[in-house]
Amino acid sequence: MKYVVLYTSAPDVAAKAPAHFPAHKARLDAFHARGDLLMVGTFGDPQAQGSMAVFRTRESAEEFAGGDPFVLNGVVAAYEIRDWHEILVP
Repeated sequence: MKYVVLYTSAPDVAAKAPAHFPAHKARLDAFHARGDLLMVGTFGDPQAQGSMAVFRTRESAEEFAGGDPFVLNGVVAAYEIRDWHEILVP
């Protein structure tokens, strides 16, 4: 089982994101370095479709989203965490 965080972009994401990106990126790097964040990225049109991250545990997904500068500063309008049953495991 993995855990997916789905972000819905705020309407003014392009204006807000640059100011908070360095802190957001540092958080991504820290969670990846400790092995909790497996992958992250935006969909084709981040404004309309948002982004997604995959975590090893629900706790790490909740911790990441709850303290993410993008969430705290309104770059992200909403997020949800979903259980994901990965079937192709190396």
